[in-house]
Amino acid sequence: MALLRCCFEPPELPEFFDSFVQKCTDPSCCCGCCSALRPRYKRLVDNIFPVNPEDGLVKSNMEKLTFYSLSSPDKLDRIGEYLYQKATKDINRKRYKLAEIAMEAMDLLLQACHAQTTLNLFVESFLRMVQKLLEDSNPNLKIMATNSFVKFANINEDTPSYHRRYDFFISKFSSMCHSEGSDLRDSLRLAGIKGLQGVIRKTVSDDLVENIWAAQHMEKIVPSLLFNMQSGDLTPVEDATNVTPPALAEEVLRELVGRASFGHIRSVLKPLLTHLDRHELWVPNTFAIHTFRIVMISIQPQYSYTVVETLMQHLDSNFKSSPKTRTSLAVVLSKIIAIAAGESVGPSALDIINNLLTHLRTSVSTTSEITPEESQYQEALINALGEFANHHPDYQKIEIMLFIMNTVPDPSKKSKGDQMLQNILLKSLLKVGTQYSTVSFEKAFPASFLQPLLKMARAPHDPTRLIVMQIFQALLDRHQNDQVLSSVSVKQYPALSQEPPSRSDIIFTHKHGSHIMQALIDSMALSDRVDALSASYNTAALLIVEMSSSETVQEFLLFILGIQEVANTVETLGAVHKCNLHAISIALLVLISRVSGINNLLEYAQKIVDARREEATYFLPPLLESKKVATKSLNLSLPHLAIDKLALGECLQNAGMDAQRLNTGAPYTLNQTDNPGHRHSWVESVSSHLTQRNSSADLTVYNGDVDSVNSSPGVCKKILAPEFNFDAMKRALAEPTEAAKREQRERQMQIVRTFREGEFDDLVRRTEPKHDLIQNRLNELFNSLAVERQITQSDSKVAQLQGSNEKPIYETNFPELFYY
Repeated sequence: MALLRCCFEPPELPEFFDSFVQKCTDPSCCCGCCSALRPRYKRLVDNIFPVNPEDGLVKSNMEKLTFYSLSSPDKLDRIGEYLYQKATKDINRKRYKLAEIAMEAMDLLLQACHAQTTLNLFVESFLRMVQKLLEDSNPNLKIMATNSFVKFANINEDTPSYHRRYDFFISKFSSMCHSEGSDLRDSLRLAGIKGLQGVIRKTVSDDLVENIWAAQHMEKIVPSLLFNMQSGDLTPVEDATNVTPPALAEEVLRELVGRASFGHIRSVLKPLLTHLDRHELWVPNTFAIHTFRIVMISIQPQYSYTVVETLMQHLDSNFKSSPKTRTSLAVVLSKIIAIAAGESVGPSALDIINNLLTHLRTSVSTTSEITPEESQYQEALINALGEFANHHPDYQKIEIMLFIMNTVPDPSKKSKGDQMLQNILLKSLLKVGTQYSTVSFEKAFPASFLQPLLKMARAPHDPTRLIVMQIFQALLDRHQNDQVLSSVSVKQYPALSQEPPSRSDIIFTHKHGSHIMQALIDSMALSDRVDALSASYNTAALLIVEMSSSETVQEFLLFILGIQEVANTVETLGAVHKCNLHAISIALLVLISRVSGINNLLEYAQKIVDARREEATYFLPPLLESKKVATKSLNLSLPHLAIDKLALGECLQNAGMDAQRLNTGAPYTLNQTDNPGHRHSWVESVSSHLTQRNSSADLTVYNGDVDSVNSSPGVCKKILAPEFNFDAMKRALAEPTEAAKREQRERQMQIVRTFREGEFDDLVRRTEPKHDLIQNRLNELFNSLAVERQITQSDSKVAQLQGSNEKPIYETNFPELFYY
């Protein structure tokens, strides 16, 4: 090695005169005059580079350069530009070590001077150098440049930047996420993901920079992250954190979705759905479910409804896809819809339900025959609906059930498509009903919901009635007795759970119980299928167990007699059908005897069961199947084995209970047209509990609490609360309304403002014309009062003369005809 050498390369000698100062940068250059001619910042920059590139950055000189940068911040932009020029020259000459030293110096200066106000000018040079390193094919330079960019992204700048663009970095980092065929493949992918994370952090928080939510950027970022997330076979990268590209990509996706606002969330979802479509990742849908769960957990809760809405719209656009794809989409929807349910209230909740029902109707209408794959798709939609409803409060579940019930086609439509749609919609209603926890039957069965449900219970289609019975069972069963009462039996139910009904439930039974039992009788008479009859029995048994009390037992007995009456009188029923109705009636009689605790009734029911076991076992459970029984062997003319109405009344009377309703009322009949709720009052007669009044009682001891209601047999007087007495009602009617009070206050305020702010002459002018009118009115009032006083005095004198010969009105006794 020569002792003296020139810094110029032979090909560069012709350029000596054009760029003398810039070319002469080597401290060992023979041109000693060059060093004196160069600016100080260039000398300091030159000194940080070692003679041997393998030695790395000269730290002592780097400290001098940093101190100079802090003390002269106006030179930062020149230092950055000079470092960029040196790095560009080194990269072109393949001096990668010197380029790495320049990049390292840039990082140190950026970290030390990030608080300077002139940092923006330095950042431009910094980003140009990062871009230059990323453009090179050397993977180490790419990784180093990415790490430098991440450090820059973590710096919070005080001054905004108006002209900075990151589209190159987005494209380059996205391409690095798809690196293949290299020993540093995993490292490059990891660096690309980190770079995208840096771009997101740098741009999302600054509204003045490039809009990263634009479609051209999201279509690069989101697929790059998803590509790495689905590459689960990548080996861990040996770095400080030992993070794998799939794990880091998932973290970045969470951060991206979490930073998205309401207007930007669709920009993330659209490329996500496109990626799943292009790469056919819906079947199987494991990755799709995982991805959407990440989105739903990371998104701001108030925007979660947007994800569900977007996925439903995507399901709309795939209505021509294969059933497997649509089923997978529906399954993904069912997995994430529960997360959005907590934030969906009111119209948004019903909107989701309406969309799901629309998909169900479309599925039924577009297929003439339900295939197993299409059936799975419908089940997935129903499960999604159930999951959505399950995370709503009970009052919203009632609204959802009512909304679904209003969309069910009328049962009078007997076409195959309408029947299929009825069953599908009722299944969705059942799915919601199973999620509802019934506390009060009045809330579970509002009239607007109960009436169409009872109408569907009379549908001619057997599967439809079965689903309706399952809905009733789901809503009636408050003590988990459904499985215990699933089969018709006269045996004891040791595992039966029971609780006395509340007053509100008894009132509901008084009001609507007859409608339900009438619908059950009509349903039992429509078909002799064992499963349909068992479902009707299960519903009736649950109603009895939940509602059994001394006030309702008579109506339940009339219901049982009605079932028997249908079996005896309706000629269109088959022999096996009639036998099954007799079996159901005796099973319900045994059940009500046990749950009501009336021993006399239980003994009577047991006698009938024993007699039937001896003479006609086909009148007892289990139910018979018409195909397996010879109808000729069935003798139906056995009146002595029937349940007797008079005997039931005697059992109740012997137990000390009133049997008037049972003795005077008629059993239920088939297709009864009148309103059963108004046939008789269910209120138990209270004549036995009331003390009869003595007809010779003196009215002078009249009790003020007794009124005309006590003269109505069987009706108890209800003591009103103090705030509901006559005086309170009279005061309420006499008091002005809120609007009148408000108007009066405004009028008073206007008068006050007039007298406070008005001029004296104006006030005199306003009041002057009324003086005579007021005086005349006062004179008329005083004259009328004087006349009334004279009339009153004369009337009192006459009354004193006549009163000595008459009895006071309160001493007059009414004749006995007017009370009992």
